[in-house]
Amino acid sequence: MAAAEQLLSGWGRTSPSRARVLRPQTVAQLTDALACATPRAGGTIARGAGRSYGDAAQNAGGSVIDTTALRGVLALDAPRGLVRVHAGTTLGELLRYLIAHDLTLAVVPGTRHVTVGGAIAADVHGKNHPGEGGFAAHVESFALCTPAGEWIEVAAEHELFRATAGGMGLTGVIVEATLRTRRLRSPWALADIDRVPELEQALALMGDDGGSDDDGGSDGAGGDADGTGDTPDGNGGLARERRSSAIAWVDLLSPGRAFGRAVLTRCAEAARADRPARRHLSDRPPLSIPTGLPVGALLRPSAVRAFNELHWRLTPQRARGRAIDIQANLFPLDVVGAWNRLYGRDGLVQYQFAVPRGQEPLLRRAVEHLRVRGLPMYLATIKRLGPASGGWLSFPLEGWTLAIDLPAGAPGLRRALDELDELVAQAGGRVYLAKDSRMRAEVFAAMYPELGRLRELRARLDPRGVLRSDLAVRLGV
Repeated sequence: MAAAEQLLSGWGRTSPSRARVLRPQTVAQLTDALACATPRAGGTIARGAGRSYGDAAQNAGGSVIDTTALRGVLALDAPRGLVRVHAGTTLGELLRYLIAHDLTLAVVPGTRHVTVGGAIAADVHGKNHPGEGGFAAHVESFALCTPAGEWIEVAAEHELFRATAGGMGLTGVIVEATLRTRRLRSPWALADIDRVPELEQALALMGDDGGSDDDGGSDGAGGDADGTGDTPDGNGGLARERRSSAIAWVDLLSPGRAFGRAVLTRCAEAARADRPARRHLSDRPPLSIPTGLPVGALLRPSAVRAFNELHWRLTPQRARGRAIDIQANLFPLDVVGAWNRLYGRDGLVQYQFAVPRGQEPLLRRAVEHLRVRGLPMYLATIKRLGPASGGWLSFPLEGWTLAIDLPAGAPGLRRALDELDELVAQAGGRVYLAKDSRMRAEVFAAMYPELGRLRELRARLDPRGVLRSDLAVRLGV
């Protein structure tokens, strides 16, 4: 089995640490790697595609098991909509396979480059969480290899399922999974787009799942320019019950009255007849950020302000039934490869938190908290969340989530985020572990009240403390 010492970091490129990386080529090699790990040698943790922003798939001084060689579809039961896959398979690879069989996944995050095992371990969510829940809600079962070398098939009703879904790899290594798929009517979506001058108006539209569609301006076409439409609401848009996903881009860098303006996009899958041409997800992005990019070419606030202004001006004030292909709808950032390099050597922090329904004012308070401290907020998005899944460390709770990209080297960032953590915890909210690399243990415990149950289960499942990650050590799991 290949093994080499390597400096690892998450997608945010912060908090790197060095570990011995094992790359098993077979399930037997993976089982051996886990069985041979010892606390004295620093323990071990599984790693997929490395798309967690923080330090969840790192293990300073120990070993890391790279699962990406174990990939591919094992079996498809198309009549029942079930697919069995190796956990090292990326969602992009799986989607390309499913699309060829007129199937798709019900839930995907903002990038297709995460592995199936990583998607379960983080219980990732998408823009359709209120209707579909998180990724784990569509997992029939998974095979988990424990630190004792035991192979357990874990079904959704099992206690171990709730500990593993969102548990950041701290219960064992997910080796295979059976996922529930759904029929794909079309690889296209139809979008209703609204450009609104303030964050609160975007929240009102999202909270009402559309509200009255006869207000505001128009793009002049009575819908999309090419005339497509699907179950209209009587005003040229999609009926509320058809809108399956929603996200708001928020401008938190432009000055004056432009601060807090938002573009809200609500989508529904198009009917097959609307868009007969099929598009597959491309293997490679059309653009990629090169290594060794000079400092002068990196992101600057002035450049991002200019981009935000261009994005605002190019977006119609109101559009209905606009056709968007699967790539642009589900994975817009995947168009640019290695875009995290734009933030330079210090990397980026994507601060993502959720607050319960009724705590919406904290969203505005949070951005003002960062604004008055002069911290540049380069990219910000807001989504609604549906009910919690029951995963002990799963992130979503019924309410709202705000994600903000910030340069990790910005002066005063750590202190400002520590203060914001306190506000989020007091409001009954939580920070997303898959994006975190700096939260303090005591705040984490306040945000995740089921932490004690996970500790008890780990004491039974892993009494020697073999499973270890930088995140687990930092947060006292």
